[in-house]
Amino acid sequence: MCGICGFVDGGGLDPGAPALLKAMTEAIVHRGPDDDGYYLDGRAALGMRRLSIIDLVTGKQPIANEDKTVWVVYNGEIFNFPGLKKDLLARGHAFSTNADTEVIVHLYEDLGDDFVHRLNGMFAVALWDVRRQRLVLVRDRLGVKPLHVAEDRGRLYFASEIKSLLEAPLPRDIDYEAMGQYFAFEYVPAPRSIFRGIRKLLPGQILTHEAGRTETRTYWDVRFPGPRAVDRRSEEDIAEEVAVRLKESVRMRLLSDVPLGVFLSGGIDSSSVTALMSEVSPGAVKTYSIGFREKTFDELAAARFVARRFGTEHREFVVAPKEVRELTPLLMGYLDEPLADASIIPTYIISRLARRFVTVALAGDGGDELFGGYDTYKAYKVARYYRKVPRPVRRSIVRPAVQSLRASPRRLSFEFKAKKFIAGAEYPPEVANFIWWGAYPPELRDRLFSPGLRESIVGDPYAPIAFHAANAGQASGLDRISYLDLKLYLQDDLLVKVDRMSMANSLEIRVPFLDYTFVEFAAGIPHRLKLKGLASKHILKRAMASRLPPEILAKKKMGFDIPLGVWIREDLRDFILETLAPARLRRHGLFDERFVGGILEEHLRGSHNHRQLLWPLVIFQSWHDHYLG
Repeated sequence: MCGICGFVDGGGLDPGAPALLKAMTEAIVHRGPDDDGYYLDGRAALGMRRLSIIDLVTGKQPIANEDKTVWVVYNGEIFNFPGLKKDLLARGHAFSTNADTEVIVHLYEDLGDDFVHRLNGMFAVALWDVRRQRLVLVRDRLGVKPLHVAEDRGRLYFASEIKSLLEAPLPRDIDYEAMGQYFAFEYVPAPRSIFRGIRKLLPGQILTHEAGRTETRTYWDVRFPGPRAVDRRSEEDIAEEVAVRLKESVRMRLLSDVPLGVFLSGGIDSSSVTALMSEVSPGAVKTYSIGFREKTFDELAAARFVARRFGTEHREFVVAPKEVRELTPLLMGYLDEPLADASIIPTYIISRLARRFVTVALAGDGGDELFGGYDTYKAYKVARYYRKVPRPVRRSIVRPAVQSLRASPRRLSFEFKAKKFIAGAEYPPEVANFIWWGAYPPELRDRLFSPGLRESIVGDPYAPIAFHAANAGQASGLDRISYLDLKLYLQDDLLVKVDRMSMANSLEIRVPFLDYTFVEFAAGIPHRLKLKGLASKHILKRAMASRLPPEILAKKKMGFDIPLGVWIREDLRDFILETLAPARLRRHGLFDERFVGGILEEHLRGSHNHRQLLWPLVIFQSWHDHYLG
C-alpha cells in the first residue's frame, strides 16, 4: 500500500523536475510513511511513498523488468500475485523481489495493456514504457484505490491524491459544475473534481499517454442480467455459493506480512467478514468498533455481541461532539475536496484506533449495494405505488401533511424519512434514488446559490446519473438502481471516505465484498432474492444463517452516521454559527446569505431538521478556507 505520483512531458523534463517530484511525493507521506522511491529520465518522473505490507525487505518501488525498459509504481494489493508469479517464472521471467508489484512489469512485457485483466486486487498503477516513451495509468475495477490526473502545457500529471497535484503549477480554479453536483450528491462524482482541470480516472479505466496523445478506455464493467433473464438455481444453492465465494474473498485478503484486523459495526456485512475471517485466520481476529452516547445511533452492543461470539480481541471508542469540532478543519487537508458524509469523522477515529494495533483492516463496504441493503431500495418499491395516487392529492394533501411533521432528534426517524421520500418521489426513479441520498433537491439548490453562481452553473447537476445509466446495459428496476449506487455512492462517497481517512492514519483497508469476481457473481443473483418484499439482504442472511446469531440477522440496518442534528443545536452550535457566519459567506459570495441564515435559524429553533442542508455548507466552507483562503 502506498501513494503514487508523477508526470510525463513530451518536450522533456526541466531542471526543476526532481524537486517537483519530491514535493509531490512528500505531500502524500501519510499514505506511505515507511519508504520513498523515485524514477526520472528525460521525459518521465515517477514517485511513491510506501506503507510496507508485503515483502518488507525487498519490495521497494519503483520496480523495473529485467532490462530496465518498463518501470512501475503502484498503490494497492494484487491478491492473486502468488499464482501470477508462479506462471511468470515458468515462462522464464526473473524476479528480483518477493513483492506483488513486480508481477505487473512482467505481465506488461507479455500482454501489453491486457495485463490488467490478469490482476485481482485493489490498485492504481502508473507504468512507464521506456522504449515507447509511453505512460499507462490503470485504476482497479471497483475504484477502491484513487487516481487523479491533470494536463497542462504539454505535461500530464498523475497522483493518488489531489494535494500532490497541487504541488505542481496548476490553477486552483473551482469547477462550478462540480460544485453544483456536490450540493446535489454530497460528493463530487467522477470524473470531475472540485478543481477545474483536475479529473479522476474512473474505476475500470486505463489511460495511455504516448506521442502527446492521451486516450482513455474502459476495460471492465459489472453487468446485471436483463429483465428476461431466467435463473434456475435454487435459493439454497445460491445462498451456499454466496458463503463459499465470500469466504474465499476474505481468505485472499489475509495475504500480509503485518497484523490484520476488522472494522466491526455489528451489522450483517462486517459481522459476516468477522465470522468468515475467524474461520480462515490462524490467530484470534482483532476487531474495532465506534459508538455514540446517543442510543439511536449506537451499535456497540451488537458489535460486542459479535466479538464475544467469535472470541475476537475487541476494542472500541465512543465519539463525542468535541471530536467533530476539532477534526473537521483538520480532515479537509486529507479530503482535498468537499465530501459531506459526516461519517468521515468516526471513520478517521476508528482508523486511528486500529492503527495502534494493526496495519491492515478488513471492512464490509459493498454489501448494501450488492444485496439490496439500503432503505432507498425499499423507497423505490413504495414509490411505485405512491405515484399511482392522483397528483393533486399528493401535492395538496400528502406533501403539506408530511412537511408539517415536527422535527425528530432520532436517527432515521419517520419524520426524516417521510420528508426525504416526498422530496424525491415525484422524480424519475434513478433521480429519486439520489435525491433520497443527497443534500439539496433542485428547488432548494437554486435558493442556496447566489445569482452569480447560478449563472455559472449551466449543466444538469444530475448529469452523472444519466452518464452511468447509459452504461448500465440490460439492468432494469432495482438492478439498475444498484448499478448506479455502485457507480456513484459507493465509488465517490464511501470508498473515498474510507481511503482518505484510513490512509490519513497509514492504515490499509481491504473490502472482501468488492472482489470483482464476487461482484460479478452477486450481480447475477435475482433482485427478488436480495430485497424480498421489504426484507433486505435476504439471500446474504440465508447464506450466513449457520454462522451468525439470529439477533444479528434480524437486526435493523443502522448505517454509519453521527447525531449531527442534535449536536448542531447543542454542542456544535458555536462552531456552526462561526463557520456559517455572514462575514465568512461574504468572502466568496457563492451563497445566498438570507437562505443560509434562514435554514440555520429553523434548525437551531428545532422546527426543522436541516442537518443535510447545513453540513454540506460547513464542509464546503472548511474546504474553501483550507485550499482557497
